[in-house]
Amino acid sequence: MNTCAGSTFKQHLIDPEICIRCNTCEATCPLGAISHDSRNYVVDPEKCKLCNGCLAPCPTGAIDNWRTVPLDAPFSTDTQLGWDCLPTERLGSENGIAIPMEGIDPAALMQTQGEGAAAVHGGATYGASIPPWSAAHPYIRLYGPHAAEPSITAKVVGNVRVTDAGYDYDTHHIMLDFGSLPFPVLEGQSLGILPPGLDVSGRPHHARQYSIASPRNGERAGYNNLSLAVKRVLEDHQGNPVRGVASNFLCDRLVGDTVQVVGPFGSSFLMPNHPGSNIIMVCTGTGSAPMRAMTEWRRRQRKTGKVEGGKLLLFFGARSPAELPYFGPLQNLDKDFIDINFAFSRIPGQSKRYVQEVMRERAIELGLLLADSNSYFYVCGLKGMEEGVLLALRDVAQQQGLLWDRLGSALKREGRLHLETY
Repeated sequence: MNTCAGSTFKQHLIDPEICIRCNTCEATCPLGAISHDSRNYVVDPEKCKLCNGCLAPCPTGAIDNWRTVPLDAPFSTDTQLGWDCLPTERLGSENGIAIPMEGIDPAALMQTQGEGAAAVHGGATYGASIPPWSAAHPYIRLYGPHAAEPSITAKVVGNVRVTDAGYDYDTHHIMLDFGSLPFPVLEGQSLGILPPGLDVSGRPHHARQYSIASPRNGERAGYNNLSLAVKRVLEDHQGNPVRGVASNFLCDRLVGDTVQVVGPFGSSFLMPNHPGSNIIMVCTGTGSAPMRAMTEWRRRQRKTGKVEGGKLLLFFGARSPAELPYFGPLQNLDKDFIDINFAFSRIPGQSKRYVQEVMRERAIELGLLLADSNSYFYVCGLKGMEEGVLLALRDVAQQQGLLWDRLGSALKREGRLHLETY
């Protein structure tokens, strides 16, 4: 616990009303102070040291909340798990003080963020929390519990299946139209979908986060619409049968149906906009959504001749081609426009290939891009890929004669390495 002299302390809490359960905070925390159940993300007051490392990556601001509480009566994690909203009162004596960083052992904090933490929490060590310097200005949290409007209604104007596999790997490209109401987005941002109905506890479902798969001027250029890539969830990460509330709701929508949306979210996972910038994208499955948005915006700009972009290099992983969203359209893109590298791990009669292995096979090209300060790296997909991708970047950098510790720090400091895994 972050204790010091006085009768109260400043407890770090997560606002359950605006949290979209993206897991960024838990993945970022170097102390393992953040955990979650099926509904809420919570901070353990016994572990939190107020290092604030989780604040900047949070796309909604839900993580940036504090309450002054008695030293001997903090909000327990069990109590936090039961919340639908943050407590409004400030507990403790009227003259109590909110505790900042005083009382924390700096040496102990540095130790938790050192080499041992880097191996486990690579995202916290190397993932940037600031956007590229040339990124466009994002609008965030226009709709939600603490905004002027709690949500916005969008109409489903398209629902197309984009995988050829069986039902278990049913992925849909869903197009939403906002009519005359504003919902400005940039490539790399996300939104929240509010599924109708109640959960098993009788409470309204919380928002589910989805990355936007279309560029800033719409899925259909010039229209107030956007697209999502949604995989129907029928089992959890342990393989147990479970029916994803929001994914199945979205995949079952018909043209003309409406959905409730909150957001937009995200102020750092944004593409660069200056001429000559290189974009290196690494993704698995529906982690391709923001990569599709960036690629399509660059393609449209290139077509009009407005922007002379740098290289586009894509590493895309899936179990098989049939389970890979947008596989067909990707193969139709000009080879001189984008360099595409597929990695398939479940093709009968072939050895398993993962994105990090294909990255190593392209070490020469990738090494040159790592050495170029105009290169920006984006990783999106399952959490399990993150460490392998970072290790591959480290190995490629070392082969190029680059010092990874120095390069990794520069990538983070300059907003050039972005990690969004779940």
